[in-house]
Amino acid sequence: MKIQQKTEDHYKMLKEYPDVLSFEQMCKVLSISPKTGYKLLQEEKISNIKIGRAYRIPKIHMIAYLINGNQKSETA
Repeated sequence: MKIQQKTEDHYKMLKEYPDVLSFEQMCKVLSISPKTGYKLLQEEKISNIKIGRAYRIPKIHMIAYLINGNQKSETA
C-alpha cells in the first residue's frame, strides 16, 4: 500500500478528532495505557508540543507514527 493511501486512510480514521489531540485522546486512538503513552512521548517516538504540564499531539504527528511504526517521527 502506498504511503499516500495510508495517510488518507489514517486521516479518515482520525476525522472525528481535532487537529491537535490531547494526551488522553492519543491514548484512546492508540488503545494504550497512560504509562505507555508517556513512554512514547518521552522517547520522542511521537512528536508533541508540551504546554505547561500538558502534552498536545498534532494529528499529523499521530499519522506519521501510525505509518512509520517504532521509528522516530520525522515531521518535526
